Parts: sequence; structure tokens; C-alpha cells
Amino acid sequence: MQLLHTIKELRTWRKDKGFIAFVPTMGNLHDGHLALVKEAKKLVDQVVVSIFVNPIQFGTGEDFESYPRTLDADMEKLVESDVSVVFAPEINELYPSPQSVFVEPSTIQHELCGASRSGHFKGAATVVNKLFNIVQPNIACFGKKDYQQLFIIKEMVTNFNIPVQIVAVNTARAKDGLALSSRNGYLTAAERLQAPELYKKLTDLKQAITAGNKDYLGLTNEAKQQLNAQGWQVEYIEVRNAIDLQPAQTKDKNLVILAAAKLGRPRLIDNIEITL
Repeated sequence: MQLLHTIKELRTWRKDKGFIAFVPTMGNLHDGHLALVKEAKKLVDQVVVSIFVNPIQFGTGEDFESYPRTLDADMEKLVESDVSVVFAPEINELYPSPQSVFVEPSTIQHELCGASRSGHFKGAATVVNKLFNIVQPNIACFGKKDYQQLFIIKEMVTNFNIPVQIVAVNTARAKDGLALSSRNGYLTAAERLQAPELYKKLTDLKQAITAGNKDYLGLTNEAKQQLNAQGWQVEYIEVRNAIDLQPAQTKDKNLVILAAAKLGRPRLIDNIEITL
């Protein structure tokens, strides 16, 4: 496994490597990231993992400065996963001057997580586009936990005719159902015991909808009230069409329930898909 820090090094390595897969990350790797790598390895031998905490997707007051940076520990995990290359550029490598041209996602960027994180998806799409141009992968693996981001990346690839196959990988979870996330490390011991309740609420909603309840607004409002009463600060719980992420209609057959809520310091997100 090689650790590369510059675009020139990565492009030199890439020249004669043929078909490759790519897993973009911000580091502080956990089993969710490794599940993406495992899926990539099933598809192709050569896998590139990027580790880069992208400043332009963090808003004012968010945790860019304190976001955990654990390159040595990440490298140990990736050696065990038989990754070919880790691309870990410095900020001035990807942004030698202030970014003046951005990928502008569709209006979905302003909804759900985007309603409280202005510019987040523009920053995320822009850096993924830069990384695609640098790595030139044939396949890229993204987790379904970041469902809205996955949708936006797919939209970008389609709209810009980028020759990358996007592979969506199921959310990795702890045994109690909590979606794995680097931000879970911010949870106190007491909060960690309570954190699986978000996924439990989504599971309860899925059961109700599968049983025929189509009062989506009533169901989600009740779930929000219950979580808020338990000390959560719910940002949203919404039922959307899984195909286009528009608000779900009663005729829709493919649904996704998406949620974001703060529990103490960390903001947790999760989702669950439904096929009727």
C-alpha cells in the first residue's frame, strides 16, 4: 500500500493501473468506511481511498477544526483491507488558491440536511468532482447513511456525464442499530446508550407505513415529539420518494424516511428505505 500526498504522485501511479475503484473519506475510519472498502475490493483489485477533511463543506460554527484526524490509525486499518493507495493531500494541494468555481447541485441541496447546513452539499459535490478528476476511478463507493449526499453525487455524475459508476453501500450499524459515524465519538456514555433510539423510531415508522398507514406527516410529527421529549433536538424526520427525494405521495412505492437530530453535542443522521 502506498501513501501519496500530491496530485502529481497520484496521477503518475494511475497511468498504468487500468480499472480501479475509489472510496472518498474524511478519515477517522470506522467499520462503516471499511465496509465501503470491502465492497470496492469485491468489484476490482485496485482500490484508492482518499483521506481529506474538506473545509468547504463545513459551515460557520461547525466542527472543521476539531474534526478527528487519525491518519496513522487509519493507515493501519487500510493495510489490513489490502488497499492499493491512500491519497491524503494537504489543504493547499486541493485548494492552492481560494475555490472560485463550484458544483452547484439542484434545489435538493437546500432541503433536509441542507436547510441547516448552507453550502454543505455544494462543498461536498465540488470536492468529490475534484477527486474524480484526480483519481479517475471507474467505480466509486458511497454509503447510504449519507442518503442525500449519495443522491446529489449520482445527480452530478449523470448531469456532467462523468464516467464513474456509483455503488451505493448499505449503512453499517452497531449491534444496537446505531448507524456508524465518526461523530458518534462525541457522544457521552449516557448519550451512547440513548443514541439507537433514532433508528428505532425509523424502524417503528417503517412498520406503521408498511402496515398501511399513509399519514406521513402525522407519523413523523409524533416521532419528533417523542424524541424531543427524551432530550433530543430533532431537526427533521421526513418521508420522501426514494427515487427523486421529493416529499412522498400516497401513490409512491419506493420510500425513504430520513432523519437528523442532535443528541448532546453531535448531530446524528439516519434513514431507512421502504418498498411497498
